[in-house]
Amino acid sequence: MPANDAPQSVTDLDVEREDQLLDYLRRRGHIGHEEIPSVTVLGGGVSNRTVLVERADGESWVLKQALGKLRVQVDWFADPARIHREALGIRWLSELAPPNTIPQLVFEDQARHLLAMTAVPSPHENWKHRLLRGDVDLAHVEQFARLLGQIHGRAYERRDAVRPVFDDRGYFESLRLEPYYGYAAAQAPEAGPFLRRLIAGTRQRPLTLVHGDYSPKNILIHADRLILLDHEVIHWGDPAFDVGFASTHLLSKAHHLPAHREAFADAARRCWAIYRASIGDAPWAEALETWAGRHTLGCLMARVAGRSPLEYFTDQTKRRQRAVVARLMGAPPMAFDALIQAFINEL
Repeated sequence: MPANDAPQSVTDLDVEREDQLLDYLRRRGHIGHEEIPSVTVLGGGVSNRTVLVERADGESWVLKQALGKLRVQVDWFADPARIHREALGIRWLSELAPPNTIPQLVFEDQARHLLAMTAVPSPHENWKHRLLRGDVDLAHVEQFARLLGQIHGRAYERRDAVRPVFDDRGYFESLRLEPYYGYAAAQAPEAGPFLRRLIAGTRQRPLTLVHGDYSPKNILIHADRLILLDHEVIHWGDPAFDVGFASTHLLSKAHHLPAHREAFADAARRCWAIYRASIGDAPWAEALETWAGRHTLGCLMARVAGRSPLEYFTDQTKRRQRAVVARLMGAPPMAFDALIQAFINEL
């Protein structure tokens, strides 16, 4: 630690406060003492403070500082040390994922629970925003599916090295299983038995590296290439969770945008087909379809009855999705395409 950088507690630094952030960056030697970069607070996240730092030399970073209490309506607390799991994710995904799909780690601060990574060049757009306009490009859907398949497949191939690094699933439990499935089971008793069985089954399927937050909101599009962000719940676990989590966003947008319903249903089918082909003959691939369907139903319910409901749903839409998913949970279709069609038909 530099001599002029006295120890601080985590609460001594708020990266969204420009004066505090610039003072911190200067004292740590990350920028010059006279340098005044541009600082922009980035919104949209519930679990981190996030800012863009743009330097005069053209270099740009995104700084993330984990929050202990998440920015949602219900009380939801999580250990801010999870940001260091994200740093691990960046390091490993840079090797496992296709080139230029993962921003690079610039620095990490263990004491203040923050990291800096290279910013995605401008112009770029969040894929979620594009989808919410009804702009469904199957080329992007296919990239999305292949990226996930490559992460799952390559991590399994290197399992002897990767698994020990990500074997701790504590953040996945506290940020996904409890707030999504556990909380929804309590709020929607009609889904409780299904969700509790799903939780138990997920814990018994540690098969490969799982992102845990594989969603269009964590995808930026630059030069027609998808770039993946937000790796704080990455762990060695059930790959079907990522498939269900991703599919839920496509199907929920099919619900939200009736004029584009068939386009989103086609996107969900294409995403599954490309992903399934991309993982090849991994020994867990054969049983994946059934579990992917279960996680899709679980996440569809969680996004209307869990701790983090979809913000673009009305109360009426939430009630409809809850009812539709509860019916499908009673007798889930075994084939993934059949599950997609059943959900669309029920709507």
